[in-house]
Amino acid sequence: MNASRQPKPRQATRAVNISGVAVGGGAPVVVQSMTNTDTADASATAAQIKALAEAGSELVRITVNNAAAADQVPAIHAQLESWGISVPLVGDFHFNGHKLLREHPECARLLAKYRINPGNVGRGSKRDTQFVQMIETACENDKPIRIGVNWGSLDQDLLTRLMDENAQRSEPDDARNVVYEAMVQSAVGSAQRAEEVGLGRDRIILSCKMSGVQDLIAVYRMLSDRCDYPLHLGLTEAGMGSKGIVSSTAALAVLLQEGIGDTIRISLTPEPGGDRAREVIVAQEILQSMGLRAFTPAVIACPGCGRTTSSYFQELAQQIEAHIRARMPDWKNSYEGVEDMTVAVMGCVVNGPGESKHANIGISLPGTGERPVAPVYIDGRKDVTLKGERIAEEFQQLVEDYVAKRYAPRHATS
Repeated sequence: MNASRQPKPRQATRAVNISGVAVGGGAPVVVQSMTNTDTADASATAAQIKALAEAGSELVRITVNNAAAADQVPAIHAQLESWGISVPLVGDFHFNGHKLLREHPECARLLAKYRINPGNVGRGSKRDTQFVQMIETACENDKPIRIGVNWGSLDQDLLTRLMDENAQRSEPDDARNVVYEAMVQSAVGSAQRAEEVGLGRDRIILSCKMSGVQDLIAVYRMLSDRCDYPLHLGLTEAGMGSKGIVSSTAALAVLLQEGIGDTIRISLTPEPGGDRAREVIVAQEILQSMGLRAFTPAVIACPGCGRTTSSYFQELAQQIEAHIRARMPDWKNSYEGVEDMTVAVMGCVVNGPGESKHANIGISLPGTGERPVAPVYIDGRKDVTLKGERIAEEFQQLVEDYVAKRYAPRHATS
């Protein structure tokens, strides 16, 4: 690939350590997610955290909205430990976080990071007092924080003041730009106040979440120009299904391409009974498709056309991708570099052989009217031709054999 088309290097930010997970400072972009269970239900919450962690979430945020939720954090932590799950937990606090952290010291101790929304810590004279109380707890427990500004809960006192100042100008700025300015001032100003209280600069992450793609891009460009704190990216209220995926990808890809962002979350509204881990997989796929990280072998499959009226190649592509994702936890523990592997599953003679040759291992299935054979290419050379009813199973075995031969055992000793 042309080097000029690679994403820009990560913008220089400070490094923040979250229970062994490095965010910023040139570290790879971190994937995080959030539970949607009632945190007071320790069993359900622990089970969902486990599922998110096993899907690849490197940080998991949980809601801590009342005393019942705070009381259950130790039980959740203990259950995860019994399962061997060590993913850092982030507590999400709004309105009453200062009380919950003070009144539930075990919760404050066991959480790996606190998320504070400066628009929801209090109004008027209470705002600074309650914000300071949360920062003091973070200092006492040596915890990093994320100051997470959200335009749905923006500090209205700050926004009103900036709007009034803008209205008095001879040439007022567009109101939307004033909102951007309020978002950035809220984040950076709160970070500076946290430092004044005693929290180290290496314990602070910022975010300014918005629900519009162009809004998010604009505000993060401003934020990255004004500070060197690590930045968490996410399009808030992105929506359901393809809309949420497309919108999040459109926004985050632009920023990541510009070197902006150190950790990401894809905020998808789950469908009834849907898999919460879907947001983790989408985040991984964004980073992998941009060449920023590799999480699982990539399956390259053609979209189909009039030459591929049979659905067989579609079914095979799905089977192969499902097989790879299911095997990936074991492969990743056993083999070095297997996440960089590419597998091609193609549907006819037009691009099939060529794409298969470019992949580590690829199969070119017969299109309509073509001979009922499927050549397999390994590292650019034709290896074998498959026929019959067990092409899928035979190809999966070839992939297994390739992994075992191509990638070095992870714990090999010389």
